[in-house]
Amino acid sequence: MVNHIFVGIDLGDKNSVARIAVNQGKTERWGFVNDRRGRQRLLDEVRRRSEKVENGQVVMAYEASSCGFILYDEAEARGIRCEVLAPTKMEKSVEQRQHKNDDRDAEDVVEKLRGHVLAGNRLPTVWVPDRQMRDDREVVRTRVELVEKQTRVKTQIQMLVKRHGLEKPTGIGGPWTVRHRQWLEALTESDAWGYGARTALMSLLRHLSFLEAEIERIEKPIHELAEQPRHKPILDELTREHGVGLMTAMVYRTEIGYAGRFRRGRHVGKFVGLTPTSHESGQQQDRKGHISRQGPPRLRRMLCQASWVHVGHDPQAKRFYQQLVARNPKKKKIAIVAVMRRLAVRLWHRMRQAEIRMTDLVPVN
Repeated sequence: MVNHIFVGIDLGDKNSVARIAVNQGKTERWGFVNDRRGRQRLLDEVRRRSEKVENGQVVMAYEASSCGFILYDEAEARGIRCEVLAPTKMEKSVEQRQHKNDDRDAEDVVEKLRGHVLAGNRLPTVWVPDRQMRDDREVVRTRVELVEKQTRVKTQIQMLVKRHGLEKPTGIGGPWTVRHRQWLEALTESDAWGYGARTALMSLLRHLSFLEAEIERIEKPIHELAEQPRHKPILDELTREHGVGLMTAMVYRTEIGYAGRFRRGRHVGKFVGLTPTSHESGQQQDRKGHISRQGPPRLRRMLCQASWVHVGHDPQAKRFYQQLVARNPKKKKIAIVAVMRRLAVRLWHRMRQAEIRMTDLVPVN
């Protein structure tokens, strides 16, 4: 008979809590610091406890967070089973949400593990990418964040100018052209407004120039990454879709990771957070609400940008969008969300086929 040592962890940025129990016994609290030494202390402790019982088997779990998968890697390296759970799928009552603390969260994880191992209940785990994929994500996510910061700074500049009643002269073209930038630079020395506003504008323009330079610098390593054999066949296939450029393909590739982990296209739409929420209870009919917005927001933003180009260049997508708009002209946002979901599924099919071809090309020893 196997004796299970269940370890539920609430992993914090610094202080963390583990609740440890043997089989159906009462849990015991174990506090540790989330650094290399603290995590090793925890792993040594659970290993020691497993050796004190006959046929002891450790099962650990913690909720996914910005702390990453370091604890997962360290546990797996020592032969300890570790699961990473999806926080959005951890069902909690209203009382649990109102009285949340580290010990209760760790206790909830222990109960989820018990239910899964002893009773066969579903465990809401997340897919853990390998270290190479995690490393590739870093540079792509950094580029996405730089562009988002650039957009925010541009908005700040526009609102600063607007607050002071300064309007762009006619004949200098659209926003952020060379002549528009020259006009903004001239405003930093103009007496048309106060010293504080001019200083703020100079600071924002310097910040914008810095972000533009950083975006340009990071383009080279991204293009080099795209040429790697593990990515190039998939990116070549993804960019065949109208409206999907290299950056959109890179975000999709690194965020999805492995298309084969999804059995159906609708699972992709759910992962991206583009499926509508629903509510059905008793005699009440199923009501559809807003999209769930689960999954990586950066992927939804890239799909939104690509979908507008996709509608403009792909005849089927354009017809699909126009049919939805014709049903309700006031719900164009709903129509473009449907296009985004459709595009995400089409890209999944392409990625899956590319993965199958890559597998077939691997020589068999």
